[in-house]
Amino acid sequence: MEERVIEMPEEWGGIIPTEVFIEEGKRIVDEATRRGIPLRLLGGVAIRFHCVEFLDFAKSLVRLGEGQQEYTDLDFMSYSKFRKKMKNFFAELGYSKRPPTMSSAATQRQIYFHPKGWFYVDVFYDKLLAANHPLDFRDRLDLDSPTITPTDMLLEKVQIVFPDEKDVKDAMLLLRAHEISPQEEKNKINARFIAGKLASDWGFWYTVTTNLKGLKQYVSDDQRLSSDNKQDLTSKVDALLATIEKEQKSTGWKMRAVIGTKRRWYNPVETTETVGEFGIWKLRESK
Repeated sequence: MEERVIEMPEEWGGIIPTEVFIEEGKRIVDEATRRGIPLRLLGGVAIRFHCVEFLDFAKSLVRLGEGQQEYTDLDFMSYSKFRKKMKNFFAELGYSKRPPTMSSAATQRQIYFHPKGWFYVDVFYDKLLAANHPLDFRDRLDLDSPTITPTDMLLEKVQIVFPDEKDVKDAMLLLRAHEISPQEEKNKINARFIAGKLASDWGFWYTVTTNLKGLKQYVSDDQRLSSDNKQDLTSKVDALLATIEKEQKSTGWKMRAVIGTKRRWYNPVETTETVGEFGIWKLRESK
């Protein structure tokens, strides 16, 4: 990533407020919508936006640690047929585009820089390929706005084989703020959709169920959480796991299950976190 000159108000003390990310994310989606471009927020900022009624709980999680800036970038998903329009769209908003690379081309990804250097923007098309278990959004963007659905946000977080602690906290916030549903409903997490996705892909199933069980243990160990929060989160994880367990698995799933983890079950994504033992519960032990 090239170095950018940052122009920031002195009163911020070098930390970009969370509200700036949320407001700018919504502004960009609103502007895109006015131009007929489907664009949806994803990632941590999308989760925070979708969980506004649980602001106190979100702040209590201290996403990146005390005194740290909570977010560092904005992530969006769109459809590939709008790819050519995106450069002019962001240019009109004052953003500059990072020159394409082999990596960005391979992942159907474009990167834009904020006019004042505050952060960068990732735009993905059709699928989130920069993931351990790629997610397909080609029939999902019309279900919610300005973000992707809570269901897709949860899948985005629990598909990560080597999660950061911030990913655990994002999943906790998302689950605390949304109910579990057996179908697609506004502002709810569709357990049947998730179960259906995992029923034909053993590797995806293994990562998600391992992370959900690890999240449940993380919640149990977190002394900062109230008993009500713990009970709510635990019951929702249990509901998800029960629905996933009941879903009929495909023949391919059953055949791949025989091999198990003897063969890599995920797509490698090069990050500083792709080392060490697998599972959210290991985060506590590393402190």
